[in-house]
Amino acid sequence: MLSTTLHAMAILLRSCRWDWFINLSASDYPLITQDDLIVAFSKLPRDLNFIQHSSHLGWKISADYQLQRLVVLLTKTSEDWIHDWIHTPFFLGSAWTILSRSFAEYCVVGWDNLPRTLLLYYTNFISSPEGYFQTVICNSENYRNTVVNHDLHYIKWDNPPKQHPLNLGMQDYRRMILSSRPFARKFKKNDPVLNKIDRDLLRRRNGQFTYGGWCLDRKNGVCSGARRRENMGVLRPGTGSRRLKALLTKLLSSKNPRRQCR
Repeated sequence: MLSTTLHAMAILLRSCRWDWFINLSASDYPLITQDDLIVAFSKLPRDLNFIQHSSHLGWKISADYQLQRLVVLLTKTSEDWIHDWIHTPFFLGSAWTILSRSFAEYCVVGWDNLPRTLLLYYTNFISSPEGYFQTVICNSENYRNTVVNHDLHYIKWDNPPKQHPLNLGMQDYRRMILSSRPFARKFKKNDPVLNKIDRDLLRRRNGQFTYGGWCLDRKNGVCSGARRRENMGVLRPGTGSRRLKALLTKLLSSKNPRRQCR
């Protein structure tokens, strides 16, 4: 998954203009429209990276990290390199991130070799996306103060958490809205709550696109799927935008400073 994500970043960096890279899985579902997301993010600094992370790895995972660190050390001979590598802190967190274009380019190009070195290190890990971006950004002098410790997903876990989250259903609908998060996971295929999200949050009718200014047919108030010339650049944000703005304001308040790598 990590190599696929980096490959996708490389393709997008060459092909189009964008500000953030959002990785989602087939088990994710939006809780707001595209217009809501665009408007909420439009006032944010473009260097922000939403990466949930922690340096508390747990004894089992920590042992695996130390073993892999030793394997890498045995292949190197430079004393300076070994000294730096021994003192490199590692981080773990959510595989679902929102990365700035600048940080995505740094991970792909790796001009100071940190991303490339850590990529080799994480090659043998089962869940490399849960540690790679966290460890890269928190060890980079240029990017460690751009991280927001949140993945902007609503996810429900067992207590204590198991390997995979619980499936969301109709009983979780209200909590999803109150979380103000733009995405939720994971869902069973064709779960009834998805229809409710389509109808009430995304304003998407059966067989139609999610409500948005880019495709809105003003005559009947629905998105036909055809891009309309008169709607170019038009945004139609709704209540989802206000909910997300409130969450982002809270995350970026003085109580949550940028120096979040610990």
